[in-house]
Amino acid sequence: MTNTTAHNSAATAWGLLVLRVVVGGIFFAHGAQKIFEYTLAGTTQSFAGMGVPLPEVAAPFVAFLELIGGAMLVLGLFTRLAGVLLAIDMVVALVLVHLPAGFWVGEGGYEFVALLGASALAIAFTGAGRFSVDRGVLRGRAPAWLA
Repeated sequence: MTNTTAHNSAATAWGLLVLRVVVGGIFFAHGAQKIFEYTLAGTTQSFAGMGVPLPEVAAPFVAFLELIGGAMLVLGLFTRLAGVLLAIDMVVALVLVHLPAGFWVGEGGYEFVALLGASALAIAFTGAGRFSVDRGVLRGRAPAWLA
């Protein structure tokens, strides 16, 4: 008799860690870029040029959501909440900006935001996994929908 359940559990934990770190790292980098490279003023101007409603509110909200939410995914901290918020961020970006450009990212399309959004949503559905702050520190102390 083999212990496939233990193996699958370990493989799942490592898989979730890899997914969280990569996806969270990408979100973190994009948030940092909006804040520190483009600056909030530049990001606001860019959002206005793309037709994003209320760019003065949307730009800083999105920038800090991506920065902080990305860090939360990497750490596995309040993972389900961060995943849902980042998925919503990508749906809005897809609909408002990328959908008219078609599928391919090289042409401004939605392929990359769709992948990031689906990945964030998958993490929200599954939770952070074994190697996370949610599991190590918040276990049983936070509602399941949050962590």
